[in-house]
Amino acid sequence: MEINGEKQESSEAEEGRKGRMTFLLALVTLISTFGSSFQYGYNVSVINSPAPYMQDFYNKTYLDRNGVPMDANFQTLLWSLTVSMFPLGGFFGSLMVGPLVNNCGRKGTLLINNLFSIVAAVLMGTSEIAKTFEVIIVSRVIMGIYAGLASNVVPMFLGEMSPKNLRGAIGVVPQLFITIGILTAQIFGLNSILGNAGGWPLLLGLTGIPSVIQLLTLPFFPESPRYLLIQKGNEEQARKALQRLRGWDDVDDEIEEMRQEDKSEKEEGHLSVLTLCTFRGLRWQLISIIVMMMGQQLSGINAVFYYADRIFESAGVDSNNIQYVTMSTGAVNVVMTGLAVFIVESLGRRILLLAGFGLCCGSCAVLTLALNLQETVSWMSYLSIVCVIVYIIGHAIGASPIPFVMITEMFLQSSRPAAFMVGGSVHWLCNFTVGLVFLYMEAGLGAYSFLIFCAICLVTIIYIFFIVPETKNKTFMEINRIMAKRNKVEIQTDVEQMMDLQTSPGGKAGKQEVVGSEL
Repeated sequence: MEINGEKQESSEAEEGRKGRMTFLLALVTLISTFGSSFQYGYNVSVINSPAPYMQDFYNKTYLDRNGVPMDANFQTLLWSLTVSMFPLGGFFGSLMVGPLVNNCGRKGTLLINNLFSIVAAVLMGTSEIAKTFEVIIVSRVIMGIYAGLASNVVPMFLGEMSPKNLRGAIGVVPQLFITIGILTAQIFGLNSILGNAGGWPLLLGLTGIPSVIQLLTLPFFPESPRYLLIQKGNEEQARKALQRLRGWDDVDDEIEEMRQEDKSEKEEGHLSVLTLCTFRGLRWQLISIIVMMMGQQLSGINAVFYYADRIFESAGVDSNNIQYVTMSTGAVNVVMTGLAVFIVESLGRRILLLAGFGLCCGSCAVLTLALNLQETVSWMSYLSIVCVIVYIIGHAIGASPIPFVMITEMFLQSSRPAAFMVGGSVHWLCNFTVGLVFLYMEAGLGAYSFLIFCAICLVTIIYIFFIVPETKNKTFMEINRIMAKRNKVEIQTDVEQMMDLQTSPGGKAGKQEVVGSEL
């Protein structure tokens, strides 16, 4: 008994040593998230503070060209395009994920993606000198494409190279850097720094710096080992990449797990989005990522930030200080997402998803009440501020970071790119829709708009509670087997049937492999 106990302790110690955070893994995580995810967040909020000065530039440029001031409706249209082209570009970027990551690799796609950011940064930074506002709108589309690729490829890249016991924590880091990007844009956008008439072109152009850093440093880091072995068939390179990432020569267990996945997917090739949408063995995985991504974007995060300034003003915050208070909400977002990095492996994904959407649901309900009563009950305005902060905490610990982690974990190598294309497209389309519809919703329903967001959060909670499994500390194959039961498909039975068909006259191996691969 004692010997068995010692063996078990030794095995656990060895497993922990293999799954530790090495300096190389930490560095590649830092470079890929700062070079890519950071810019997504930065460009989400970078045009908020200098908006009046940018609109003045639009009007002045138009006046210089045509000799008459710009029509107010036309100016509103141009500014709406400036804002909305970013999520629309994100949608187009998501559609490019599959072809690029399958042909160029995960690391290769991130390197190519930097070119979009650098070109857009140069165009936006020189737009005032060139006296053209059109390039700002075009650059917002280009930055959207960049963000659409980055928001999908970075979680995929990091998820595939992380040990299973750190996959959740590392998977949350991209969202952490998105929030850091938002906060950085808020700080640089202060009137006293770059959020003024002379500083806004530099504020927009700074987005190219992280891309230059990533372009110069990322080539020295390894490609995703799973991509090298399963998609490129190069076990030697995959082994070397794993050994560098783990800081440990014995990577046989992980190589064997990849071989099993490779064997189950042999000759299947890459699943297209159409095949993914019609494949019975991935039905619940696909529905789950669509529900989580819709819940993430339709739960009202953009609306809460839109209302935040008004809420702070009603609570008596001086209009000159509102931007500092808004910046403090950005800081709360960063701190709570940072907390999620450290608790996701101990609490698990399901708990954070349920708790996150639960906090969002409750705060939306109370916020509706508080906004409607703040004219008659003086302290309700302070309750509104509490609701905003609680909502941001809920979104930061669960609703924002975990869905992208789940896409990585719920799909195997051949279907993961297509899954990210679907999940990313839903994410950006919902983002675009909320931006388009919310102003009309707010005009018609006022504070009652938040009841709709409350209902969406509630539906998402119910779905996650009954359908989405816990994936903490499980291999991709183990998660796949859990979902096979949900899809009412038996893996072993299908593999046996496939082998029987392969040995029968006229059996087509390639086609049958598809049947058993991901079920």
